[in-house]
Amino acid sequence: MSTRTPEKSPWSQVAVMVGALTLIISAILTAFAWPATRASLHDIPLAVAGPAAAVEQVSAALEQKSPGAFDVVPLADTAAAEHAIGEREVYGAIDVSSGSPQVITATAAGPVVAQALQSLGQALAAAQNQTTGEAPAAASTTASTTAAIRDLAPLPADDPRGAGLAAGSLPLVLGGMLAAVLLSNRVRGAGRRLTGALAYSITGGLAMAAILQFWLGSLEGSYWANAGAIALSVAATSFVILGLESLLGTAGFAIGAVTMMLLGNPFSGTTSAPEMLPGWSGEFGQFLPPGAAGWLLRSTAFFDGHGATHSIIVLVVWLAAGAVLTAIGTARSSRRDQNAGTPAPSPVPALT
Repeated sequence: MSTRTPEKSPWSQVAVMVGALTLIISAILTAFAWPATRASLHDIPLAVAGPAAAVEQVSAALEQKSPGAFDVVPLADTAAAEHAIGEREVYGAIDVSSGSPQVITATAAGPVVAQALQSLGQALAAAQNQTTGEAPAAASTTASTTAAIRDLAPLPADDPRGAGLAAGSLPLVLGGMLAAVLLSNRVRGAGRRLTGALAYSITGGLAMAAILQFWLGSLEGSYWANAGAIALSVAATSFVILGLESLLGTAGFAIGAVTMMLLGNPFSGTTSAPEMLPGWSGEFGQFLPPGAAGWLLRSTAFFDGHGATHSIIVLVVWLAAGAVLTAIGTARSSRRDQNAGTPAPSPVPALT
């Protein structure tokens, strides 16, 4: 008895697959490495508070030292600067109300930016001392070149680098994707899938917030607000992927996964700041669920929810879009099934 040898694929097909895989891995590398390697300070909102002449002088010094790094917001006094920081309108402030530069930071808004502002404050203090002709005596050099630094929103003592919050951005995306995969394969009925995704988002939000806040100590503020922020983020991701899968099948899931993983996650700016990412990527990332989720969670954990409106709107829009896509896909599938199951009309007998 002879067995038939399977026909081998043509070399042209092998070449096509090799080319496709090369393009895919290049796209993945670019998506993650480009924002990371090109991150820098540019257009960072920074308040400069004090008399108009002093503000103008400091603004000019900032532009000379770091061209294009800061988007200076002139304010009248210390209280206005603190208010702007608390509302997440700026990342920090250089306060010259008292004459010498005082640096006000909010490390929880972005540890990398806060560190840069601290170094900047020291440089400004040293420059001011040189301008005023202060003697750089060895015993007084440190005191004379050190600017006072005050942190309005420090990170928790258990996680002073914000590592837990930065690392938690990826599980938020994976959690939504996992829900979409399991529910679309194991649960029948669009309503049941969406209900399952919503229930999982709530329980997952409660669990992840508890881990980050009570175990790892990476979050502060209201536990319920933090859990709600995580739940909304997971729901937005899972709903939109469910909707795309319902409408386009496997291709829809692929589109959703690529959007969230290869665009949303590296462009979120969670590990640094959206303004630090190159070109348009940081601003674009805030309109995707991962970027909106990172900003929202920082707002609820460290700023009493201030500055969260934009992120909430973005996430709700994605969630609603997912529900609409699911409804459209389900209706189309129902029509297709009805048409496929309708018997063909009987032929009319010919008259003889």
